Amino acid sequence: MKYFPVFLDGSKINAMVVGGGDVAARKIELLLKTTTNITIMAENVTDGVERLINENKLNWLKHNYQAGLLTKITLVIAATDDTTVNEQVYHEAVEFNILANVVDQPALCTYITPAIIDRSPMIIALSSSGSAPILIRMLREQIEKILPQGYGRLADFSLKFRDHVKARIKGIRNRRTFWENTLRGSIGQALLDGKHQEAEQLLIVSLKEKIAPPQGEIIFIQTLEGNPDNLTLKAHRALQFADAVFYDDDVNIELIEYVRRDAEKYPQSVSSTLMLNYQHALELAQEGQQVIYLLSGNEELPSNAALISSGISTTIITNGS
Repeated sequence: MKYFPVFLDGSKINAMVVGGGDVAARKIELLLKTTTNITIMAENVTDGVERLINENKLNWLKHNYQAGLLTKITLVIAATDDTTVNEQVYHEAVEFNILANVVDQPALCTYITPAIIDRSPMIIALSSSGSAPILIRMLREQIEKILPQGYGRLADFSLKFRDHVKARIKGIRNRRTFWENTLRGSIGQALLDGKHQEAEQLLIVSLKEKIAPPQGEIIFIQTLEGNPDNLTLKAHRALQFADAVFYDDDVNIELIEYVRRDAEKYPQSVSSTLMLNYQHALELAQEGQQVIYLLSGNEELPSNAALISSGISTTIITNGS
């Protein structure tokens, strides 16, 4: 990745926008979604910028760019039509390790602003690393169409009951399954419909039901030629719920990007065509973990007496073609 994706805590941002035109107005409006700790540096501003300053009580330095005023700033945006000024802003920011963005000049940026889909508190950020803004716009339109406006309510609800669920349901995988069923089912629909009280009552009832301890299993995914685009829905879901994943050098490493981030990764030095690490996978499954074993191709799995006698559930999934 050329750019490291990160979300900044708005309460820690002290921003400056250099410039007072229409471009500056758009950047100020975006910053205002997170913070009002914004300083505008421009001798002249448009009516729109002045309105934003007055309505939000922003700090306005009524002069054009002057060096030496970024000492307490954490993020600066240069939005002027003067190339020399923009370069000066960038170089001063770099000198003081301040996040800098010069509009429409990626070479003069230490960060870039992604396309944003706002379903607060859920935020989706999209970027093509500055290479294809039209493609990102198309992708954003697709996501906007399928993402309900009230999706943020699901996140607020999850936060409210997170500790209750954690205390009642033991095991990370059990909690993930519980939340997936909750948010995709009648409770999630009630929240999207604005029926908060009904959703809370349903959740309380579900938490009183007996929860089974986590059951370990081993899932073998035959990846064929290893094309991630050919992952079946079942395989994709298994990877997202994995506690541990085994793979050798013959497996396309790009598939690891589809594995749950906090799953344990176990790269194998011996090719699975020679030997499978049944013993380690079995030990983890007996602890209640969901274990994924990625295999290149689709060779028939060798029989293993310890696995058969263990009673651990096993599944074989073959990648789509």
